[in-house]
Amino acid sequence: MAPFPARFLRAFALAFLLTLGSTLPSRAGGTPGDFDYYVLSLSWSPTYCRSAGRNADPLQCNASRPHRFVVHGLWPQFERGWPDFCRSRAGEPSRRTLTGILDIMPSRGLARHQWRKHGTCSGLSPEDYFDLTRQAFEKIRIPAAFNTINRPGKIAPDAVEKAFRLANPGLHDAAMAVTCTGGRLKEVQICLNKDLSFRPCRAVDRSGCRSNRLTVDPPLRRY
Repeated sequence: MAPFPARFLRAFALAFLLTLGSTLPSRAGGTPGDFDYYVLSLSWSPTYCRSAGRNADPLQCNASRPHRFVVHGLWPQFERGWPDFCRSRAGEPSRRTLTGILDIMPSRGLARHQWRKHGTCSGLSPEDYFDLTRQAFEKIRIPAAFNTINRPGKIAPDAVEKAFRLANPGLHDAAMAVTCTGGRLKEVQICLNKDLSFRPCRAVDRSGCRSNRLTVDPPLRRY
């Protein structure tokens, strides 16, 4: 069988990165600022890097200090579904703004896409949206075990939720979901009010991974 052209592999890798998220229906063309709450989606970087392979974003997957949990996005949500690609007059984020978020969202392409799809619905300027994204990320304490993983391991999705709950007082199981792909840890999604306080989100909670055990790969410098 002939190998797939490189452009198809690159397209597949980008699609994997940009389509992570909930399976509830979206409502394209919403009104900026009209939503109920946010979902902060934290992606386990080694899973993306292993799946994307040579076509992974080098800023994320060939970093001198390998990434672990990174921000996939901060998503305005409705109680059911979410708005996206809203008609905003805020314009595009500047290169300076995109560069300023790379330490927690290490892909300019992903950051630009997140602004267009989700940030435009926040009612904020690009600068304020990414500032809020940083505030949301810094609010979450990553369980210590995930900062020291250096070999593949197995864990139940409920155990991942428990670790985050214990590390973050006030965070409950009903306010988050653990997602998976191919039996591997994919994301931890945490629901936040507009003031970034924790809040329950039944629709997101019910969309979590149903596997009994997940593989958690360690970060590597090159894949």
